[in-house]
Amino acid sequence: IQKGIEQLDWKAIYRQKRTTAQEAVKHIKSGDRVSLSHAVGEPTHIIEAMVANREAYRNVEITHMISMGQSKYAQPGMEPYFRHNSLFVGGTTRKTVRDGHGDFTPCYFSEIPNLWHRTMPLDVAVIHVSRPDEHGYCSLGVSVDYSKHAVKEANLVIAQVNSQMPRTLGDTFVHISDMDMIVEHDAPLIELAPPVITDVERAIGEYCASLIRDGDCLQLGIGAIPDAVLLSLKNKKDLGIHSEMFSDGVVELVESGIINNSKKNFHRDRMVATFLMGTKRLYDFVDNNPMVAMYPATYTNDPYVAGKNDNLVSINSCVQVDLLGQVCSESVGTTQISAVGGQVDFVRASALSRGGRSIIAMPSTAAGGTISKIVATLDEGAAVTTNRYDVEYVITEYGIAHLKYHTVRERARMLIHIAHPAFRDGLAESFEKRFRCKF
Repeated sequence: IQKGIEQLDWKAIYRQKRTTAQEAVKHIKSGDRVSLSHAVGEPTHIIEAMVANREAYRNVEITHMISMGQSKYAQPGMEPYFRHNSLFVGGTTRKTVRDGHGDFTPCYFSEIPNLWHRTMPLDVAVIHVSRPDEHGYCSLGVSVDYSKHAVKEANLVIAQVNSQMPRTLGDTFVHISDMDMIVEHDAPLIELAPPVITDVERAIGEYCASLIRDGDCLQLGIGAIPDAVLLSLKNKKDLGIHSEMFSDGVVELVESGIINNSKKNFHRDRMVATFLMGTKRLYDFVDNNPMVAMYPATYTNDPYVAGKNDNLVSINSCVQVDLLGQVCSESVGTTQISAVGGQVDFVRASALSRGGRSIIAMPSTAAGGTISKIVATLDEGAAVTTNRYDVEYVITEYGIAHLKYHTVRERARMLIHIAHPAFRDGLAESFEKRFRCKF
């Protein structure tokens, strides 16, 4: 009954809760744990106010997945005021984690709400939402993922309300009555320019496309390889999307009719995702678009949920693959550079999917061709992100290795054949020492 009353008079509640960012951040206390909406959904205006108010804080813990903003709270000199606890290390937060001024907590994307509920209770959730609709509901827009659960878990909810946040549909809505403080600030979302696609990525994209059939349901990440895959799908038809995220490349295939979700047996006619990153073209496309259904990561990334899609094809990338098929996607040796994200969630979902396939796709080399990404053994201290029992296909610009259900020697041979030619002899020597037989 109370909820119904609040909904009837939500405009009055909205006015009462409206404040400035400068006033809102004064309610954050020293020692609080604060979650931020992530990626291009960052509440940048409130973050700036927190940094400006830093002298009032001691040891405020800031936790989130990847940051696409400036992450000033993680910069040198901020150590007395803030400590960053990353759930997905990014370019602006790697240094603080590497130097010991920040932390990294390993966690599957789909399990972040469990992390907060069980071991990392939230004091404050800072979210970024659209303007309220006629019923007092705001959409979490491009960052539903863990933000919906953060609202439920936190003791204090501060919302940045932005008219330029798209109103995405699905399980994205938060009512005004669930927010404690409302900060109005209209600003363009962070945009991510499309990557440059080289001949290497084009070749990888074509190999990936050779494993994709008409009517398949795709999970893709962001970057040159996923975009190259999408460019190679123009002769396909009736494709669908169930992914943790998608970007601008998907929009073009929707507009050309290649992606129409018509053959999906689960969420038919809908593209399902949990967050989005791209340009304004993408943000305009998803705004009030009934084809796009956004859900928390506990749903989209749950392997048993995603696996309900028949013919689910997951495509992810990595840092290294060793000759056993072990995949490192998140560290260079002992240095944490990213995290698991949704890779393992969707590799396992594709295994549960009827007709599903999972692909790990990567260039054969790194550092300008001086380092092989197929290695005899992972670098010392490197994390195994996706284990050898889960890995199915590995693709480089030199071909496809189908590892699943093959012996370790067969796996090693196939991987060496798709390594860069400059490194094959050395890998063959490692093969012969390890397996005591001729390559």
